[in-house]
Amino acid sequence: MKCTKWAISAHFLFLLQVEAFNVAVIEELNRLIEPAVEAAGYEFIGLEYVAQGRHSVLRIFIDSEQGINVDDCATVSHQVSGVLDVEDPISGQYNLEVSSPGSDRPLFKLQHFEQFLGQEAKVRCMVPVDGRRNFRGVIVAVEGEDIILGVDEDKVTIPHGNIDKARLIPDYE
Repeated sequence: MKCTKWAISAHFLFLLQVEAFNVAVIEELNRLIEPAVEAAGYEFIGLEYVAQGRHSVLRIFIDSEQGINVDDCATVSHQVSGVLDVEDPISGQYNLEVSSPGSDRPLFKLQHFEQFLGQEAKVRCMVPVDGRRNFRGVIVAVEGEDIILGVDEDKVTIPHGNIDKARLIPDYE
């Protein structure tokens, strides 16, 4: 089958539209959920939303100085469920999960990267940087809106807005 330039462009345009939709949904969810989590007395770390039809998942990460237990997750789940039921930002079915960040803590905000300077992280970019989308390296610095990772013998600058997913790599030694 022969692909035309138009078909490739249309496919790319569709992907951009889907990505823009996902970013808008994530921003709206953050706007609604962060105050609800903080009102319950917890730190809102961030959220992940994976849209997969009936199997969609909204995963919320919370923390506190005392750590997180099952009762904390239930409290936040109840609080957030009420907000989501009223606001209804997600059409269709989804599963709500509330979790502690864990040892492979997700990094959502610039402050998270600053907090864990010197630690190793995995970062996946939406758009390639230096021909790559996946990086594993030490968080060297945060400069403005950029994250500087030490990867092998090089330093890689990744704009925070280009990060699709980032997590700490636990050091079990």
